[in-house]
Amino acid sequence: MNKKESNTVDASKVTLTELMLPSHTNFSGKIHGGYLLQLMDQIAFASASKYSGCYCVTASVDTVDFLNPIEIGELVTLKASVNYVGNTSMVVGIRVIAENIQTGVVKHCNSSYFTMVAKDEMGNPTKVPQLILYHLEEVRRFYEALRRINQKKKLASLEEKFDYQSKEALDFLKRYNVVIAIK
Repeated sequence: MNKKESNTVDASKVTLTELMLPSHTNFSGKIHGGYLLQLMDQIAFASASKYSGCYCVTASVDTVDFLNPIEIGELVTLKASVNYVGNTSMVVGIRVIAENIQTGVVKHCNSSYFTMVAKDEMGNPTKVPQLILYHLEEVRRFYEALRRINQKKKLASLEEKFDYQSKEALDFLKRYNVVIAIK
């Protein structure tokens, strides 16, 4: 395969619009979060694969906050693009909006970030093209992705050092709605 050495954010842009049907609902009659996550995973795959020219897999999902419920009959639009690239990974930003077809009211329902890894024909991680940033908005998104990546690394470091078995840690939990009943 003749892969590109660099690529643009525009080359990764994908939009998916789907009408929400009764079969997509949860027990409360709203669109099921799991169904929305499935759509988000599909568009993240499409965006990362389109950008890299490779098969891609989901490595992690960050910040899935369901901001507004989605109703049956609304048009849901997902927009995705690559915000950051590493050596073999990409962070795909996804924005989800829902539109009431009858009233025209549009609401922001979710923004999320999927880390995708490019794979070669043997299933091994493979290098992705450099990201060409043409606009300050693309630079902002790249920096925000860097910030999230660094925060995750710092959190992982803190978690490694934290001794949850210590007397102090167990005593601290008395402030919360838990009963420590360890034998």
